[in-house]
Amino acid sequence: MMMTPLTHDQIRQFTPKPDCLKDKSILVTGAGDGIGRVAALTYASYGATVLMLGRTASKLESVYDEIEAKGYPEPAMLPMNLESASYTEMQQLENLIQAEIGALDGILHNASILGQLTPLEMYDVDTFTRVMKVNFTATFMLTQALLPLVRAADNGSIIFTSSSVGSHPRAFWGAYALSKQGVEGMSDIFTQETKATTNLRFNCINPGGTRTNMRAHAYPGENPMSLKTPEDIMAGYVCLMSDESIGVRGQVVDLQPK
Repeated sequence: MMMTPLTHDQIRQFTPKPDCLKDKSILVTGAGDGIGRVAALTYASYGATVLMLGRTASKLESVYDEIEAKGYPEPAMLPMNLESASYTEMQQLENLIQAEIGALDGILHNASILGQLTPLEMYDVDTFTRVMKVNFTATFMLTQALLPLVRAADNGSIIFTSSSVGSHPRAFWGAYALSKQGVEGMSDIFTQETKATTNLRFNCINPGGTRTNMRAHAYPGENPMSLKTPEDIMAGYVCLMSDESIGVRGQVVDLQPK
């Protein structure tokens, strides 16, 4: 029986059941800090086995310890620098997950770097390349490498992280805006190409202005206390990873619409 897809308001206001992610395995990139860290903890709190990918092992260890201390399912740490990681390494990661976990129900592509806030005509080309690799190219590579595992899941969910400048590019946001435009397009194309696969869905989240280090770098004069915390916006992240969002495909969900 087909489920009626949730509206964006229902996704934002979702009230998760305590075990809504029980027995699911979910990979979170950029899991050592900011939204990724909170997402990893939140997914674990609802019963998921979280695979934490990040470039800084000490940060991953800290999140690992938090999850363990709370008695949630034992997570896994996957140190990887997305800027330098090769496609072969990502394929090896797929083999490792298959051997050690046996399944992958979802991916949250959260890792991003800001780059420069400057006119495109002045944008440093090396920085441009770094931003596009981390935010866009590595996201594509990792999705493609891990797709066989997520496709094999009962209800696989892949969430990309966009931004307001992804849907509506703004001057001076350069490579970051272009990378997020690309991510939204990637999600759309994957959705179109897998429309016959009823158990696989792709969506984007725009978290909006959130109290993170990246936001502080982008808006140094902003009062961080005026922003929502990552914890405040987790309902949407849980919803799109849970089976309650079956039928939601190819959407860009603004968690803090204006």
